[in-house]
Amino acid sequence: MRKKIVAANWKMNMTQAESARFVESMLLDLGDITDVEVVIVPPFTAIAKVMEALGKAQNIKVGAQNMYWEKRGAFTGEISAALLRDLFVHYVVLGHSERRTLFGETDEIVNRKVRAAHAAALRPIVCVGETLEQRDRGNVEKILAVQLRGSLAGLTPKELQETVIAYEPVWAIGTGRNATPEQAQEAHAFIRQRISRLAGEELARTVPIQYGGSVKPENARSLMTQPDVDGALVGGASLKAGQFLEIARAALPMQSPVLES
Repeated sequence: MRKKIVAANWKMNMTQAESARFVESMLLDLGDITDVEVVIVPPFTAIAKVMEALGKAQNIKVGAQNMYWEKRGAFTGEISAALLRDLFVHYVVLGHSERRTLFGETDEIVNRKVRAAHAAALRPIVCVGETLEQRDRGNVEKILAVQLRGSLAGLTPKELQETVIAYEPVWAIGTGRNATPEQAQEAHAFIRQRISRLAGEELARTVPIQYGGSVKPENARSLMTQPDVDGALVGGASLKAGQFLEIARAALPMQSPVLES
């Protein structure tokens, strides 16, 4: 059974002080959640402060929002996998739709970053997803197939197994409009089927596929109870500790009712 991964993508938000307060508040209420992988993805400037605030907490991982594929060099403004490892980062989000649309990242660029992340033992969260125009034209599967093939090119079976996919319908990011549970499941099932083509059905069953796009406490459980939805990449709702915790708890396995004899 795949472990659900719920990640807070803070984007260009949260100062160091705000980050510390968020973590302190979350730790007070989180409890011992071990059935869900909880990940905080702060801006680069707050990673060290988040690590400090987490202290010895073992049930929360930290990720980065992006990275460059070169190990070092004259690349002003960029950050390498080695520099992230130096901060004890575990995950890195790559190919987010905002990186693709606002900063022109292609599947080839994403692929270089994914391979560099694996080479440094970072676990990439690789984002794919269609625009509203592409969905309206009936091209969802075509777009996802192209993005997956390009972004995951050249990965070994072991690297694929250590990769997280995040399906983010671009039309649902920051718009308040999310895919229905049925739309999410349909896309996730297709993604799993494409991974099966790349590396076999058995391996494809092990790869976590998150949903990202206006995830809120109100819709989190209905999305994450779909058979191929393995967690959430949360944007706006992750900026408030209480809301994010509600989403993380929504990913917990539902308890079977106890039948009285």
